[in-house]
Amino acid sequence: MAGGMSVELPLWRAMGYFRVLALGYAVLRFFSAYREFLHPVSGWIYLGALTLWTLASTRAFAGPKRCTWAVLGTDLLFAVFGIVQSGFIDTPARIHAGAPTLPTIWAAGTVLGFAGKGGWRPAAFAGAVIGAANILGHGGISPDNLHNIVLLLVAGCAIGYVIELARASEAVLTRALQVEAATRERERLSRDIHDGVLQVLALVHRQQGDGAELGRLAGEQERALRALMTGAQLPEPGDGEADLRPLVSRHANERITVAAPATPVLLPAPVAAELAAAVAAALDNVRVHAGEGARAWILLEDEPQAVTVSVRDDGPGFPAGRLAQAQRDGRLGVSQSIRGRMLDLGGSAELYSVPGQGVEVELRWPRRGGDD
Repeated sequence: MAGGMSVELPLWRAMGYFRVLALGYAVLRFFSAYREFLHPVSGWIYLGALTLWTLASTRAFAGPKRCTWAVLGTDLLFAVFGIVQSGFIDTPARIHAGAPTLPTIWAAGTVLGFAGKGGWRPAAFAGAVIGAANILGHGGISPDNLHNIVLLLVAGCAIGYVIELARASEAVLTRALQVEAATRERERLSRDIHDGVLQVLALVHRQQGDGAELGRLAGEQERALRALMTGAQLPEPGDGEADLRPLVSRHANERITVAAPATPVLLPAPVAAELAAAVAAALDNVRVHAGEGARAWILLEDEPQAVTVSVRDDGPGFPAGRLAQAQRDGRLGVSQSIRGRMLDLGGSAELYSVPGQGVEVELRWPRRGGDD
């Protein structure tokens, strides 16, 4: 799982470094005392083989997919063999005094590998096997052996449990992101259909005799509805930049006044298209709720930090709580066509109204690198 790998990779890298460092420690430890062993040559042969295996398996310990159970099984065999061999090549006096085994702390890397691969249960198994090898092949039951075995089991099980929790959390997060992405896509498609339907209804209301235009718009909405039902993507605006001024100024007429800067207001084309669509949705709300005779004013402001478009009308306004009630009733013009669009763009949409004093919609899109 890609999400799980992003969490686990640092742990696996740390395991790889630990195995190499532990190998160096084991070699230096044996080099400092090899003359005291009964059969030092056997110890050097084992450490040589352990060095080759550690280097050869370094790539395998880069992640849970590469580190197969076969690799971990071989790693466990090297650890157990080195512990048991230590009981044969060392002197009884040294063993009784608590001398370390040939692999020393390198064996802990094996337990960590089992923990990373399968969680705390495989880690407990590997720790128990290594503990049994220590008791049966090197020193028997002694305070030092029991102490080391308990530490190995606790560390391995704890790390395995943490990895299990991380994987479970990553799976839940991945699923939540997938659901969120699907929901946002459905909302985007619904906004386009909603705006198209409003356009057709507005045309029916204003120009009942314009059958050709009505037929064209109805055909567009049929294709959009089919795309929504089949899960197809609606066309996206092109790349590059677009001037927001003409997209907003096209709404100007005898009842709608547009004020815009004299210089181009350049935005990424998809952002300009969605911002213009939010303005159109706000004007549709003016026509529907304030009436065809209502006046509206559009103010476009281009600042270094953000682009702001305000749409104000002289309609009757609405009381507090009306928008929340409309959303509960399934009327999603404001929540999806206006606020939903701006949220998807990384911007904001605020509505202000006092009964009898009209409505003002403020659309704000922060530029990258802006202060807010």
